[in-house]
Amino acid sequence: MRVQDIKLDILQKIMQVKEPALLKKINKLLNEEAVVAYSAKGKPLIAKDYNNRLKFAEKQIISGKSISQEELENEVESW
Repeated sequence: MRVQDIKLDILQKIMQVKEPALLKKINKLLNEEAVVAYSAKGKPLIAKDYNNRLKFAEKQIISGKSISQEELENEVESW
């Protein structure tokens, strides 16, 4: 089944749902799986993965595994 066919099938099923609780579950699932950013290599990231990357970066900064903007600019000039 093509992606477009799957989307249409899901849309038709959602339009028939009458229970708000089920619609809230579907909405929550879609929000959790939505792409919120892309990695430097272009990989799509969902919120959970994005937040994990942020936490990792914060830990690196706290542990001193980072460089200042000025240091980065100097490094780039030497390329």
